[in-house]
Amino acid sequence: MTRRVVIGTAAISMALTLSACGEAGGGDDDGGSDNNLIGLLLPENKTTRYETFDRPLMEAKIKELCSDCEVKYNNASQDTELQKRQFDALVTQGVKTIILDAVDATATKSWVDQAAKKDVKVVAYDRLAEGDVAAYVSYDNEKIGELQGQGLVEALGDDAKNSNVVMINGSPTDPNAALFKKGAHTVLDKQVKKVVYEQDIPDWSPDEANKKMAAAITSLGKDGFEGVYSANDGMAGGIATALSKAGVKDVPLGGQDAELAGLQRVVSDQQSFTIYKAIKPEAETTASIAVALHEGKGIDEFAPTTVDSKSKEGIPAKLYGAKIVNKDNIKDTILKDKVYKASQICTKQFASACKSAGIQ
Repeated sequence: MTRRVVIGTAAISMALTLSACGEAGGGDDDGGSDNNLIGLLLPENKTTRYETFDRPLMEAKIKELCSDCEVKYNNASQDTELQKRQFDALVTQGVKTIILDAVDATATKSWVDQAAKKDVKVVAYDRLAEGDVAAYVSYDNEKIGELQGQGLVEALGDDAKNSNVVMINGSPTDPNAALFKKGAHTVLDKQVKKVVYEQDIPDWSPDEANKKMAAAITSLGKDGFEGVYSANDGMAGGIATALSKAGVKDVPLGGQDAELAGLQRVVSDQQSFTIYKAIKPEAETTASIAVALHEGKGIDEFAPTTVDSKSKEGIPAKLYGAKIVNKDNIKDTILKDKVYKASQICTKQFASACKSAGIQ
């Protein structure tokens, strides 16, 4: 079954690659610049937020602010070379503003620099891409890591000081993952006994997270750890499966992104908490910056601070905060902000757990 799924995914990926290059105008047919185009490049679709929230929110806001604008969208399916081809195709087509959420933020420097020389404005979204970017919109990712650490410590309760923790971190090519890890360590290193097992997971893969958690259980034993840090909800799903399969119960597990499946695990006690990052303001601010740059206007009102990357200092930026979400405050965060309805979280499988948690 696994082999069939992988082969099918590869075939779909190849089809998407060919389609994406065509959509982005990979050839010279258009020639010259089309001033109504804004590029949007997202990194992957394993994490549900990108197609469910980020893309439609940005497209809607761009349309609201610029009715004549057309968004040229592509998803790189976690393939850096594909994203480079998509990016280069947009530049060739004459697109002058590109929103870029990089697959590999360190790999973008040469493409972004070359584009900047052609007066292409690149807005780094969610991940700080290297190169001469015009603006950056994301969260304070080190503080998010601190919130993750804090959430796990709170879930461990009075036993935190005597607890060993497993850390399953995000992709080594994503600079945000390094910041989450750094922030989490600043809390965990002081407030738990020890991080006894730690792995970075390429591509934020839930399957790889599952395998690493299984390896940790084999190495440490079922009683060799008291808590698990997962850098996001997708991987937390794979981790929860590994814990369940091994018969490990009542071990606090944290995640991030407030994905629907993650929230369902939270209400059913398979996951202790997630981190809620309000995607709408991030996406809409990014869209506003892209339209302003597209129209040759200033962006100070949208980017009130600055950040430095390894390749550029003083990048105009907007950084948003986040919240720890558990069973006790889903109603006051996720439901209040209309991210999901109670009916979406509380499907038949989770109806009883939702009722117990007071979510209806």
